[in-house]
Amino acid sequence: MKSFFNEFKKFIARGNVMDMAVGIIIGAAFTKIVNSLVADIIMPPISLLLGNVDFTNWFIVLRDGAETAAPYASLEAAKAAGAVTMNLGFFINSIISFLIVAFAIFVIIKAINKMKEEPAPAPAAPTTKKCPYCFSEIDIKATKCPHCTSDIK
Repeated sequence: MKSFFNEFKKFIARGNVMDMAVGIIIGAAFTKIVNSLVADIIMPPISLLLGNVDFTNWFIVLRDGAETAAPYASLEAAKAAGAVTMNLGFFINSIISFLIVAFAIFVIIKAINKMKEEPAPAPAAPTTKKCPYCFSEIDIKATKCPHCTSDIK
C-alpha cells in the first residue's frame, strides 16, 4: 500500500500533471468568459436580427407541470410549474460556445506551433566548384585549376 501512495506522489509531482491541472483551471475560467461572450455579446444581436427571438426561451414541453398546463411564457415559468422541457435554446448557445472555444484553441495551438517551428537554416554559400576539365574540387575564386593547370573562366 505504501508503494502505491509513493507511486501516486511521484505521478502528481511530475511537471506535466501540474501543467494539466493549471490548464484545467484556466480552461474553466475561459469557459465562463466564452459563455458570457455568447450569452451577453453574440446572442443579443443575433436575436435582434431574427426579430427579438430569445434563444434561452426556445424549449419544447415534454410533459406539463403538475400545477399549471402549457403554454408557458418562458422557460422559467415552465420550470416553476414543474414541466419537463427540452431546452433547444440552451443547446444552441452551447453549440455556439463550443465553436468559439474550439476556434480559440485552434488559434492558440497554431500560434504555439508557429513559435516552436525553427526556420530552416539558409543553405551555406558554396566555397568550391568543379573544374570543367578534370572535375576536381577547387576553390570558388580560382581562375586556374591546381590539378590540371587549365584556365577557368
